[in-house]
Amino acid sequence: MSVEIIGPEAEAHLDWLALTDALAAGHALPRAEVADTFLYRGKDTLLTRSAWISGLGLAVKAASIFPGNPAAGVPMVNGAVTLYDDATGRLEAIVDFHLVTKWKTAGDSLLAARRLARPQARRILIVGAGQVARSMIAAYSAAFPAASFTLWNRSPEAARALAAATGGTATEDLEAATRNAEIIATTTMSSVPLIKGEWLSPGTHLDLIGAYRPDMREVDDTALTRASLFVDARATTIAHIGELKDPIARGVITPASIRADFYDLASGGFARSNADEITLCKNGGGAHLDLICAQYILAAWRKR
Repeated sequence: MSVEIIGPEAEAHLDWLALTDALAAGHALPRAEVADTFLYRGKDTLLTRSAWISGLGLAVKAASIFPGNPAAGVPMVNGAVTLYDDATGRLEAIVDFHLVTKWKTAGDSLLAARRLARPQARRILIVGAGQVARSMIAAYSAAFPAASFTLWNRSPEAARALAAATGGTATEDLEAATRNAEIIATTTMSSVPLIKGEWLSPGTHLDLIGAYRPDMREVDDTALTRASLFVDARATTIAHIGELKDPIARGVITPASIRADFYDLASGGFARSNADEITLCKNGGGAHLDLICAQYILAAWRKR
């Protein structure tokens, strides 16, 4: 059995909507066994995520996240993704880490938006101007082809550069942009809330992507109490990520406040209740999502 090596060239064969369908199908299989480890040194993080979905396979993803790297011209996130055969446990493929991360991260939130955002939504706000922000513009454009994008970043120059590259509009007024938005994606490394719940308009959907540590937040408590709360995976968000862990510890919300995760897709529980409902989904990732995404990439590569 040969091991397939799949690099960035596979991206030409991928499709955002097909990926979200694969993610949904993966959650119709037996529940994944997942295990995460987090090691910290100051602001640096070593994250190891493993998953096994019976009938799909096994995956191990190791990621080092060093926020200071870009200043030295080095990528902030580095790592490796390995896939193992479900029946034998043999190494099946090594898939480009950055390719899996890009498509899994944006595809995760795109799946949430396809289920939770109002279908007619057109005004999309992207908070942040890095690679994830760029990926979200591409992903949302696939599901909401008539969308217009407004971009905000702590550094206005970065927002203007991304707007020029993608056809969006940069703004320095986050409150006004939030009040006007129908879909909001937060893609920052912020440790303090940026979006205030009082700014949210009825019917808005939020995809929270950036905060991945216990000391990170992108929205305030009011946003959490005003919105119906969803997550991609309860197992990888509630106990690990500050967006939920912190307000749960203070009694602002409880674990029962989380209405559904992707394992509730088949039952119809992962859905908005009405047009005016504010919906919020925390993207926490997880190796099972990496596994499904990497298997989708492998299948698309084999069909090329």
